Amino acid sequence: MGKKTKKPGKGKEKTERKTARAEEKKARRETKKLSPEDDIDAILLSIQKEEAKKKEVHVDDNVPAPSPRSNCSLTVNPLKETELILYGGEFYNGNKTFVYGDLYRYDVEKLEWKLVSSPNSPPPRSAHQAVAWKNYVYIFGGEFTSPNQERFHHYKDFWMLDLKTNQWEQLNLKGCPSPRSGHRMVLYKHKIILFGGFYDTLREVRYYNDLFVFDLDQFKWQEIKPKPGAMWPTARSGFQLFVYQDDIFLYGGYSKEVSSDKSNSEKGIVHSDMWSLDPKTWEWNKVKKSGMPPGPRAGFSMCVHKRRALLFGGVVDIEVEGDVMMSLFLNELYGFQLDTNRWYPLELRKEKSTKDKVDWMSCIYTSDLKKIVPHFKTHPMDCSACYISS
Repeated sequence: MGKKTKKPGKGKEKTERKTARAEEKKARRETKKLSPEDDIDAILLSIQKEEAKKKEVHVDDNVPAPSPRSNCSLTVNPLKETELILYGGEFYNGNKTFVYGDLYRYDVEKLEWKLVSSPNSPPPRSAHQAVAWKNYVYIFGGEFTSPNQERFHHYKDFWMLDLKTNQWEQLNLKGCPSPRSGHRMVLYKHKIILFGGFYDTLREVRYYNDLFVFDLDQFKWQEIKPKPGAMWPTARSGFQLFVYQDDIFLYGGYSKEVSSDKSNSEKGIVHSDMWSLDPKTWEWNKVKKSGMPPGPRAGFSMCVHKRRALLFGGVVDIEVEGDVMMSLFLNELYGFQLDTNRWYPLELRKEKSTKDKVDWMSCIYTSDLKKIVPHFKTHPMDCSACYISS
């Protein structure tokens, strides 16, 4: 039998519409090629010239809080645990994007901000990573975005901030990771562990799952490559890494992959898998989910408190037809028990009102003490319950 002629259907029309939209988007980028607001090289050169005018460190005490921003770094000062170091970030006002290169120090006891200006500072960036060790903060990578978000520049520079002098130094060392943002770094003993991230060239976006180690004693980078047949997390950005005892845990993140169909379009993936890395053997193992784990997400926060890791927030990006992206922002709080590898949701208790405290006092003075004392022993902190039971 001969081939039947297929009638043009909706699938073909849909593909043609998507192709047309992609061509229009590409044309818009090309027409804006020479726009001063998109000339990242010129913008960064101008910033560099301004930085060259600085001759000494200047610290402004008790300044207003930093302007609104996202994708900055916030690090605890190893020399003073009541001080936080904030660097960089970005802000989008609905029309333009602003990328910052300012450095703040915050005293959590005095509730005061200090603004630090230093010669030879890193150029502005966001989505970088920072790790503190001894009296230094180490910063790697990040990105600079043009005001209308049509151009991106990814960094691969490595910087060291001396917290005693507020002086920056760029570390030009061999074997460092390629330019990227959205990666993650953690400190394990005297080593910085770096994993993943992405690089946007406009024509394509590359996501990484490479693993690098920087030895803070020897000042050397080393790339750890997977052994044949070894388990290894897929490429991603916007995930989280955290350290507990002699294990490094990875959870979640976001990546894109080319669709298997003929369109060669890219499909976004939000991850929900969890991995543990043994820093003695550099072997990854997938952590089995148990309990009530969180759903897929990226851009969330995690920290370790005693024997559990706490996860908050995140975002799930959902791609609909064309270039439209819908984002679902989350405010969930989860705990991960590190000795049992078990997940569970958490809820914050509501603060006791002033009325509850007054009611408890009234029950002590106006009610029968024979009824109050046994109940008070059972619920020593629940004033309202004590009052109602009297």
